Amino acid sequence: MARRAAIIGGGVIGGGWAARFALMGWEVRVYDPDPEAERKIGEVMAGAVRALPMLFEAPMPARGAISFHDSLAEAVEGAEYIQESVPERLDLKHKVYAEIQGACDPGAVLASSTSGFKPSQLQEGAARPGQIVVAHPFNPVYLLPLVELVPGEVAAPDILEKAREILTGIGMYPLHVRAEIDAHIADRFLEAVWREALWLVKDGIATTEEIDNAIRYGFGLRWAQMGLFETYRVAGGEAGMRHFMAQFGPCLSWPWTRLTDVPEFTDELVDLITEQSDAQSGHMSIRDLERLRDDNLVAILRALKMQGAAAGRLIRAQDDRMRGPLEETVPMVTVRRVVPVDWTDLNGHMNEGRYGQVFSDASEELMTHVGADQAYIDAGNSYFTAETNIKYLAETLAGEEIFVETRVTLGEGKKLRLWHEMKRASDGEVLATGDQFMLHVSLETRRSCPPLDHVRENVERLARMHAEA
Repeated sequence: MARRAAIIGGGVIGGGWAARFALMGWEVRVYDPDPEAERKIGEVMAGAVRALPMLFEAPMPARGAISFHDSLAEAVEGAEYIQESVPERLDLKHKVYAEIQGACDPGAVLASSTSGFKPSQLQEGAARPGQIVVAHPFNPVYLLPLVELVPGEVAAPDILEKAREILTGIGMYPLHVRAEIDAHIADRFLEAVWREALWLVKDGIATTEEIDNAIRYGFGLRWAQMGLFETYRVAGGEAGMRHFMAQFGPCLSWPWTRLTDVPEFTDELVDLITEQSDAQSGHMSIRDLERLRDDNLVAILRALKMQGAAAGRLIRAQDDRMRGPLEETVPMVTVRRVVPVDWTDLNGHMNEGRYGQVFSDASEELMTHVGADQAYIDAGNSYFTAETNIKYLAETLAGEEIFVETRVTLGEGKKLRLWHEMKRASDGEVLATGDQFMLHVSLETRRSCPPLDHVRENVERLARMHAEA
């Protein structure tokens, strides 16, 4: 039975939470009095369905149902995690919490998406203040893993631990903010950069596009994978952070920025920012911009995943959590995944080299199944591909769900031959085939040799099973 989450408030952030939970297999109940809530969340969900599975090699969990409810009490019934994303009005949040706590399980996590209020403010007057924590995410919630988890001083330890377990389980990174502070951690950085950007535009030094280019073509890419302090440590060279601080520390006293002085938020400044932003991006719709953003984030995060670095390490860990053992069907389904956007070429379809990767992934899954896993490889044994014949039969596009069916056509001694068929999940059409011949080798001598008995027996058993079917 699916675990249940309740989403209170179905705007951009609430919709992102609903999509993240549902795509990770949770049943999601939504309450939002906006008559357009179902349509809006449906549009967010459509973007998430397309983008989030591209991050993973493992098949996604069975998608949880999203239902919409006429009362808040009905929405939170039976939920073990409740995410509040209503407008940033403290009186409204207090009213919502009173209603939630009158109907929900006392052991459920009650988390707020707020970026502006501290936990102690949210907990004021609550029936069970220890049940309430801040879980502040970043848009799009269904792709970005960071969530600032701020418990405050009175949050119950079991609620905090449960929130951490649930958020980690849906592929997010709960950053425990140990002390209460306005705007938590990340938004304080964003606010500082935002203020300086406003001054640069107001003073005519840079346009909105020039500022965005400075970020996305330069330090933004460094920050995306290394953060602030680690970036500066590298900038210090072999001497490290100490050298960097000695070299650039005096700059802190120089008048480089105007962060201590906030520009007046006049109509003229708003008009200037709006006009420049329209000139920069007005030719694209919001949906187009969101799709571009999602495709870029998928590509960046997948690149980080290949390196096992930063947010990519989290995606790799979530991939491992979602990947289950193979079933011994005939043929065996060895791969089930969505084609990511970074696998396509100039023609808009999957690059031919990626077909080889898919079949290689299929063979690695089968190898793991028969016992030739990482421990087997670490012990000095493996299978090497000697020959592969791939036939490309139909186009494969980004976002399409595919699966690979594999048969063991030869399994005797040191020889292993596999027949792969890559198919489109929606209609079963065969998109490509791969005939792969492999030899067992010793990683010490780099020469062919018989496999260890348990691997050999498993390979021969599958070969007999597949020959008889």
